Amino acid sequence: MAAPIEPSASSGDPDVNPIPTTVVHPRREPFEHGLLPIQKLIFNDPVEALTPLKQKLASSSNQRVDSVAVAELLQISSDHARLVIETLASVLHSEADPLVAARPDDFDSIGADLRDLILFLYIQSYKRLLPRSHKDSVAVADVWPSTSAFDGFLSALSPLQLVRSNSRRSMPSLADEEAHQLSYLQKHLANILSLLSEPVEGEGEESPVLTMEGFEHLGFLIQFDDKGSEGFPLSQAAPFFANSDPDMPAVPVPVSQVYDWLLQTIASSLECVAEKVAAKENGPSSGSDQDVAMADASPSSAKASPNARSPCFVEGVSKSSYVKQASDIKNSSVKVINCHDSTIYILAPLRYAVIYGCSDATIVLGAVGKAVRVEHCERVHVIVAAKRVCIANCRECVFFLGVNQRPLVLGDNHKLQVAPYNTFYSQLEEHMTEVGIVSTINRWDKALPIGAVDPHDSLSHPAGVFDAQAESVIHLDPDQFTNFLIPNWFEGASTGSTKDNPFPLPDAYLTSQQRNQNNLSEIKQVLREAPLEENRKRELSSALHVYFRDWLYASGNIRQLYCLQGE
Repeated sequence: MAAPIEPSASSGDPDVNPIPTTVVHPRREPFEHGLLPIQKLIFNDPVEALTPLKQKLASSSNQRVDSVAVAELLQISSDHARLVIETLASVLHSEADPLVAARPDDFDSIGADLRDLILFLYIQSYKRLLPRSHKDSVAVADVWPSTSAFDGFLSALSPLQLVRSNSRRSMPSLADEEAHQLSYLQKHLANILSLLSEPVEGEGEESPVLTMEGFEHLGFLIQFDDKGSEGFPLSQAAPFFANSDPDMPAVPVPVSQVYDWLLQTIASSLECVAEKVAAKENGPSSGSDQDVAMADASPSSAKASPNARSPCFVEGVSKSSYVKQASDIKNSSVKVINCHDSTIYILAPLRYAVIYGCSDATIVLGAVGKAVRVEHCERVHVIVAAKRVCIANCRECVFFLGVNQRPLVLGDNHKLQVAPYNTFYSQLEEHMTEVGIVSTINRWDKALPIGAVDPHDSLSHPAGVFDAQAESVIHLDPDQFTNFLIPNWFEGASTGSTKDNPFPLPDAYLTSQQRNQNNLSEIKQVLREAPLEENRKRELSSALHVYFRDWLYASGNIRQLYCLQGE
C-alpha cells in the first residue's frame, strides 16, 4: 500500500497554504452515471489493488489503456471491460479527451487515460446516500421486505411503491448528496492523491509529488467555482499552480502540500453546504433545494437552475402534458421525477438525463449525448436518441431507443421491452449532431444485463447475491410497433431539416410498419368507395367520430389535446 500522506510542515511563508477562497464541488456525473454493479471492480482496499495495476500500465508510451488490457488486469469479461471504457467515456471531465468524441467502434484503438481509469475504478467503492428517513437497517427492512430466494435482497415492493414510500422530502436532496460526496472525497483524499502522484528521489527517501497535469485529472472528481463562475481550471484555483508560466512546465508540488490545501478547501465547502441544508430544514417544508429551482407541480413551468452545475427538474407532472424545446432548456442536464399519467416532451440537446419514479407516462427526450438513466419506473414508454442508456429497477416499461452503445440493464426489473426508435421532430438530427449521436449505429437490441443487486446502495446484502444477473429485456413484437407522432404545433418557428426517423428500422419492424400503412390505406379506400347513400355516409362518419372520442377519453389522450391546444 502507498505510504500515508503526512501534512506538510508549517512554513514561514503565509502563502504556502493560504486559506481557500474558492469553493469546491464534487462532480455529480461520476457518482450518478459512472457506478457499475460489477463485483470485481469493488475493492476492499482500492490503493492496494490499484497501485500494482497503475505500475503495470504506466510503461505504456501514451498512458492510455484499451479494453483488452482492462479485461486482463481486472480478470473480467471482454463485455464488462468494454463497458468500463464506455462508462468512463460518458463521465469524463475533459471534452478535449479523444475518447469523448470517439465513435463507439474506435474506443479500443483510442483507449482510456490511465489516471482517469484509476480514479474511475477507485470510486466504484462509493456508497450512495440512504434516504434520510431510513438511517438504520430496521427502517430499511420496512422498505425492502425480505421475500426472495436470496434472503431478501430484492424488494417485494414494486419500483413505484418504493418511490412512493419515500416522498422526495425524505430522499437525499442535491445539497445532501453534495455533502455526502464531499465527505467521501475528504475521507479518501490521501489515497486518491497517492494514486495520482509520482515518486521523486530526494535525500535518501522517495518524496511523492504531483505534477500540474496530474492535478488537472482531479477534475474527474471535483470542480471549483470562483464567485459562481463555471469551468474554472483546477490548476488556476490552486495557489501552487495558479501563477505558473504557461510557456514553461510547472514545477511539481509535494503531495503533502496539495493534500493540506485540498483538505482545507473541502472542509470549508462542507461548512457552506451544511449551512444550506440547515437553512432548508429550518425553513418552509419543501421538496426543492434552495440552490436548485424545481419545476412546479403544474405542467406549465419548469425553472432552470441558477447555475449550470445543477440540472433542470421536471417534477410532479400529473394527468397532463408538458412540452419544452431547446430554447426553454438552459441547462445541459434534466431530471424527470415523479411524473404520472402524463406525456412529457423535452425536445432539446442534452448531456445527461435521469427519469425517476414515473408511472403510466410517455416521456420523449430529444438527443442525450452522454447518458440516460431510467430508474424506479412503472408502465412508462421512454423514447430517446442517446449515446448510452441505463435501466434500473423498472417494471412493465417499453423503451424505443436510438442508442449508440449497448443498453445497460441492472437491478430488480420485470417485463421490460425494447424496440427501435420510432419518432422524429424537425431539429432532431441537428441536436444529435450537436451532442455526437450517430444515426447509423443503433444497438437497441443488444441489451447487457448485469447485477441484480446494487452494491453501491449502502444496504447490507447477504453473501453471494452480487453474482445474480438482472432480468433481461425482450424485444417488442414487430406487430405491436407503431410510429409515435410528435404534433407539428410543437415546432413553432423552428426550421429543422429532419423529415423522418433518422435511425433505419430493422427489416421485421419496417415490414410491419409498411403492412400497417397498407392496411390503413385499404380501409380508407373501402370507406371512400363504399356504395352508401349520403345520409348513411354521414351516419358512418358520426359513428367513427364517436368511437374515436370514446377512445380519447378512455385512454386519457383527450387531456393531451386540451393541454397542447393551449401551447
